[in-house]
Amino acid sequence: MKCPFCLHETSEVVETRDSDDLSLTRRRRECIKCGKRFTTYERIEMVPLTVLKKNGSREAFDREKLLRGIFKSVEKTTVGHEQVTMIVDEIERELRSANSVEIESRKIGDLVARKLKQLDKVAYIRFASVFKRFVDVEEFEKELHKLL
Repeated sequence: MKCPFCLHETSEVVETRDSDDLSLTRRRRECIKCGKRFTTYERIEMVPLTVLKKNGSREAFDREKLLRGIFKSVEKTTVGHEQVTMIVDEIERELRSANSVEIESRKIGDLVARKLKQLDKVAYIRFASVFKRFVDVEEFEKELHKLL
């Protein structure tokens, strides 16, 4: 591992820690030449997931896009950043454990809706109103009655 300070190509691993779900390894390293320490992170390279959109097009799964969408739904609620990150982690883990690398966008939306429904009803309704594309007030009202 190349030192970010002096660019020497040899370093020693001083400490190694795995994340709780073992998906990430954090290593503290020390440069053999200059003695400075730095941190590296190792993550398993995953096979790219492809999202099948409603219109038939395909696009690469974008974790950041999913995060942004959920953050819009939880705006001005009590749902915090960590909770949203956990939801996205769970969804991504579930998608990657499936038998296919192609996932329908509807499945992703259903997973998000289910998790938000358990977490915060207001966030769920905000998400559902976009995801389910309510055409009129009656559809929106039906969804509210299901929650009550």
